[in-house]
Amino acid sequence: MSDLPAGLPMAVPAAGLPEAVRIHEVGARDGLQNEKTTVPTEVKAEFVHRLAAAGLGTIEATSFVHPKWVPQLADAAELMPLLADLTARDPALRLPVLVPNERGLDRALELGVTEVAVFGSATESFARANLNRTVDESLAMFAPVVARAKAAGARVRGYLSMCFGDPWEGPVPVAQVAAAARRLYELGCDELSLGDTIGVATPGHVTALLDELTGSPAGGTGTGTTGSPTNTVPVDRLAVHFHDTYGQALSNTLAALQKGVTVVDASAGGLGGCPYAKSATGNLATEDLVWMLHGLGIRTGVDLDRLSATSVWMAEHLGRPSPSRTVRALTHQEQ
Repeated sequence: MSDLPAGLPMAVPAAGLPEAVRIHEVGARDGLQNEKTTVPTEVKAEFVHRLAAAGLGTIEATSFVHPKWVPQLADAAELMPLLADLTARDPALRLPVLVPNERGLDRALELGVTEVAVFGSATESFARANLNRTVDESLAMFAPVVARAKAAGARVRGYLSMCFGDPWEGPVPVAQVAAAARRLYELGCDELSLGDTIGVATPGHVTALLDELTGSPAGGTGTGTTGSPTNTVPVDRLAVHFHDTYGQALSNTLAALQKGVTVVDASAGGLGGCPYAKSATGNLATEDLVWMLHGLGIRTGVDLDRLSATSVWMAEHLGRPSPSRTVRALTHQEQ
């Protein structure tokens, strides 16, 4: 029997990695959006409260998309007031929401939201499937959203999907992704999340994209200092969002950390997918990520036991076990 406390791997730091990582928890939005059975608003609110109690400081709460497109999140306006006590107790807690257009932004701002996200694509096929627009048209739609959000004092995140592969177009050239990412960032986004929407990335591909985007030479640190300021994105403005379709999410995350990325998206219990890409399976499980980071001696502020218990609780509401290997190992949950 191990002498290690429950939920704590042996910490063995590795050179060249950040001291701390901020986890951008997407379980309440990206994790639940694909669920066919409607999750009650009160359960969603309790989920966010439990995630916050587990130490997650950034929790993406919901999306102000039209209910026709994502019925699961039709209760965004009802949910946000149920979370007001969280930010009242902890003003540092961040509860961003996704907004697809100016109308969505208006609804979010009316409720006092201070952080929003827009969702773009590196490929034409997915831009049309997700937004019914070309890449150029979607960027034109996002421009006033970002500008107005910034003018209102809100922080803006830009998601870029299909950064490594597209179910219609296949592998996506690194230069194409970097060009789309720069354009989205240049709209005024404070942070840019690079998405492996269908989970096909591998570590070398991750490294190549980050080198291209930050202007870092091969084998460099990813600081973005070697390229022109007009065509690079600083690594401290980047986040990564990996799906675990082929079991590569953790290895891809480690590759990103080695290039200087310190913000990683993850979903409690491994919930989630993408309603517009059938091959997009679950997100990287937050528990699996935390286990790896803690084992590397990297601070997250997350209580892994409390987080795992939260995922088990949500899995019971959804009527199935959590796909997270760490959750199953810590709670002896059957697959």
